[in-house]
Amino acid sequence: MQVTDYTAKKPVSSEADPAVVIQSLQSALEASRSEIAALKHQPDWFKRQLFGRKSEKRIIEHPDQLDLSALLGDAASPSEPEATEEITYHRRKPKQRSEDDVTDAGLRFGPDVPIEVIELSAPQLEGPEAGQYEVIDYKISRRLAQRPGSYVVLEYRRPVLRHKPSASLMEVPAPSAVFEGSLADVSLLAGLLVDKFCYHLPLYRQHQRLKDAGVTLSRSTLTNCVQRAIELLRPIYDAQWEHILQSRVLAMDETPIKAGRKKKGQLQATWYWPIHGEEDEICFTWSTSRGSAHIERQLEGFVGVLLSDGYAAYDRYARNRPQITQAQCWAHTRRYFERASNGDPAAGEALTLIAGLYRVEQQIRDKKLAGQKKLDYRSRHALPIADAFFAWCHQQRQRMDLVNSDPLAKAITYAENHQEQLKVYLGDPEVPIDTNHLERALRVIPMGRKNWLFCWSEVGAKHVGIIQSLLTTCRLHQVNPYPYLVDVLQRVALHPARDVEELTPRVWKERFAANPLHSDLDHAH
Repeated sequence: MQVTDYTAKKPVSSEADPAVVIQSLQSALEASRSEIAALKHQPDWFKRQLFGRKSEKRIIEHPDQLDLSALLGDAASPSEPEATEEITYHRRKPKQRSEDDVTDAGLRFGPDVPIEVIELSAPQLEGPEAGQYEVIDYKISRRLAQRPGSYVVLEYRRPVLRHKPSASLMEVPAPSAVFEGSLADVSLLAGLLVDKFCYHLPLYRQHQRLKDAGVTLSRSTLTNCVQRAIELLRPIYDAQWEHILQSRVLAMDETPIKAGRKKKGQLQATWYWPIHGEEDEICFTWSTSRGSAHIERQLEGFVGVLLSDGYAAYDRYARNRPQITQAQCWAHTRRYFERASNGDPAAGEALTLIAGLYRVEQQIRDKKLAGQKKLDYRSRHALPIADAFFAWCHQQRQRMDLVNSDPLAKAITYAENHQEQLKVYLGDPEVPIDTNHLERALRVIPMGRKNWLFCWSEVGAKHVGIIQSLLTTCRLHQVNPYPYLVDVLQRVALHPARDVEELTPRVWKERFAANPLHSDLDHAH
């Protein structure tokens, strides 16, 4: 008689130790269960991608179902942050919608929006009985209209003078342009950059729009204008990068981009590494590698806290650097448990505990706590929840039915391996709970990638990083990118090099936003 050991793939003698045979069969059974669980998880994942919710917010229908009162001590109940009104049951009041979400408030617009007045005549004021009527008031109604993208040719009529005594001729010089001899006004340069990098409109589409507007211009001219304009902005980017490195807390991530030719018919895989500073500034550094060497080069001289996800390159960078404190993102940890929730209901307990940590952060924002008060609040309310979470992870690891290949087991392993880094934010009020603020800022790269797909050259990839660093920082500081670019493109060549930091969006907002430089197009109006 032969008994097959499915793990060793060779026959086991019938005279073998029964304990060895049983252990072999158990190993084979465990491997089969693991494979079946993985196969079941795959269609669930695909269904989620096609039909499921994309939001990572956890909807808790009964927030009091998990009683955390023993863990929170004197903390407010989980329902405290959200006001309730008594009817016949408790329900959350609807959140106040932002100004952009209000759909029934009518038309609103700022003073810069042009208004064209259309006078309507009254038929009663014409004809033989017109004298019986008089206008006592006007009633105003408004509608929003749109013109196709329009372009204007600025024609400078410069007098040519003749000096009568000497019979010599002279002419009035043309106004200086951003680039000597260029046919592009600063308004066109700013418009090209904003359309391409804020609204992700590739240059070939802008070229088509120019053609539809009756303007004939080569696409290479547009490309040259964009490249020269971005290169002019490089000193501002460098100044912003130097200021970011002075932060005590940095958030860092990476996102892929195809850039440069690897071989015929194939582009090489490269990466942007966005780095977010303390004062809401971001720089997109670029590298052909995803290894820790790029992190070392970019963060040379940095001392402080580096907040990231669990990618191993950050671990390698911080491992032998005592001046670096590594913190990790709870949102990335949560995603592991969220993926495991379809296959194992126990993952819901972990998600509920993590949701408790986020409710504490919401309470901190509502109370507008900062500094020591914020730290004390986290210590009283969030630390017990975090301890309960890791105790739950340890308890789950004791389950006999939980194999290492299960999604829940992988999630628990990830959390336990990074326990120290995940708790860093509990001891430092300036460290965020996650890197979501950075992920929101880096969306410009994936959004642009869906439109322009890739960068033809490595130089082009670096240029994308420069301009997106400035435009994204503009958004973070509520600076309109178009007037910002119109101003700094004219100002940067004349501004003292030692004061170039004044042209970064953060400082420009305070120094020049109230009285920016304008294009000649504005003067023509």
